[in-house]
Amino acid sequence: MPAGISIQGLRYAYPDGTPVLDGVDLEVAPGERVAVLGRNGAGKTTLMLHLNGVLMASAGSVRIDGTEISRATVRDIRRRVGLVFQDPDDQLFMPTVAEDVAFGPSNFGSTGEELEARVSAALTAVGLEDRGASSPQRLSLGQRRRAAIATILSMDVDVVVLDEPTSNLDPTARRELSGTLAGLDSTIVVVTHDLPYALELCPRSVILDGGRVVADGATRDLLADAELMRRHGLELPWGFDPSIVDELHS
Repeated sequence: MPAGISIQGLRYAYPDGTPVLDGVDLEVAPGERVAVLGRNGAGKTTLMLHLNGVLMASAGSVRIDGTEISRATVRDIRRRVGLVFQDPDDQLFMPTVAEDVAFGPSNFGSTGEELEARVSAALTAVGLEDRGASSPQRLSLGQRRRAAIATILSMDVDVVVLDEPTSNLDPTARRELSGTLAGLDSTIVVVTHDLPYALELCPRSVILDGGRVVADGATRDLLADAELMRRHGLELPWGFDPSIVDELHS
């Protein structure tokens, strides 16, 4: 089942004391799809890394379905929250795609027919059911990105968090990825600079700036607010009209 996310007063600073997150408050309902937008250095990726305990808060809290992320709970949280990094090669390191997809659940004790079923279901969900025996390096970038998603789907996660999922994808791969994500039942958080993609996939967006959430609302409304976008260093592609795109996808 999808899981809700509750972030309250989240603060984080680099070891040298430089603040990155400065009191983030954010609620995401189970099954919701939310884009996290913001200029470079706004704290987007740092926020993402707090969602399954890669980073731990200096202050404040992050809860997944009511369970606060801590040293004591992080192992269980990582079974429920899957991160998909911008570079899929950070997650694909085994000789075959199927072995990569099996790696996570096998480490948590899944074996035999159960493990095979998890791998098969995850590969089918991303449209790679016929590529399990392939080397990840023989896949296109778009296929590798979908394979990276399969590595967390095999864990039966409740929350999927993606960092710049459309980076360097051609239109076909982008469309295939959209289809994959649209078919997921999980709660989805997308960290992205790709504003049209945020509108396509996520009904709701938040804007981070200076380590805080400075805007939260319907993606279409945020992107259509030229002054808001300018103030927080965001720029739509030339000629892009959020209202028209919204009509096309309605």
